[in-house]
Amino acid sequence: MFTFVQLTHFVAVAEELHFGRAAERLRMTQPPLSRQIQLLEKEVGAELFDRSNRTVKLTRAGRAFLLDARRLLQQAERAALAVHRVSAGTGGVLRLGFTGASVHSGLPRVLAAARTALPDVDVELREMVTMDQVEALSEGALDLGMVRPPISRPDLTTRTFVREGLIAALPTDHPLAGAGPVPVTALHGVEMVMHAPVEARYFHDLITTVLHAAAVVPVITQYMTQIHSILALVNLGWGVALVPESAAGMRFDHVAYRPLEGVGAHVELDLVWRQGNENPAFARLMSTLAAANDQPARLPGRARGAAISS
Repeated sequence: MFTFVQLTHFVAVAEELHFGRAAERLRMTQPPLSRQIQLLEKEVGAELFDRSNRTVKLTRAGRAFLLDARRLLQQAERAALAVHRVSAGTGGVLRLGFTGASVHSGLPRVLAAARTALPDVDVELREMVTMDQVEALSEGALDLGMVRPPISRPDLTTRTFVREGLIAALPTDHPLAGAGPVPVTALHGVEMVMHAPVEARYFHDLITTVLHAAAVVPVITQYMTQIHSILALVNLGWGVALVPESAAGMRFDHVAYRPLEGVGAHVELDLVWRQGNENPAFARLMSTLAAANDQPARLPGRARGAAISS
């Protein structure tokens, strides 16, 4: 079978139509170049050049073969470049998991870093609840996850990435939907759409602790899993809800967002990854996030000082 070296030599002669100029272009002498072309013709079973009258011309077979030779060389060059990019972390695939709520907080920052550091990397996004991300990371099906704490797995590393406060989401015609902050104590006896205790345990436990500390007992009208579903019910007048500040990016016609007064608790979003991840693209992304870690988050809270460290 012919080699890529022979293809390179053939293309050079075909483009120069002169063995001497082709040899000079290839930085070799003419005799070995002629031998390589003869071997190539033997392999393909056809004469590729007409060498009569001291001129060199492509035969009909040579013209047809030139198209394929160029295509094969281009494919080989692209394959080599792709391998180099994957090895350097500038190519390949990066698989990111995220919770639905992180679309308005951590995910935009991670994607911005990926666009900067990995413009030629294919980023695969997978919306998954926290526990599904944990399993996917352990199995090697994800490179990086964005989850709610705590995660206690010896094979996984976590770092706090986003820290933000809670706000009140209210129907626009609700008595508490004025321009000022909403005291948490004002929610006692108020109808509320609550996060589900199992599927949305992180938010359920956090908000329950906040209400209990203020001796507030609301009237729960519905338990929901996703924040956008909770806000959809608020929009329909089913009650108020406590949501992370980033949720204010979800616009509904009949939902007002107000600061929550008397609450010191914060919502946290963690980055999590499997120890020993050997994907070069993952390493480049983490380095980029680490370099930008001294920049304040777009939310009122800041990522902690040691938040991104591989």
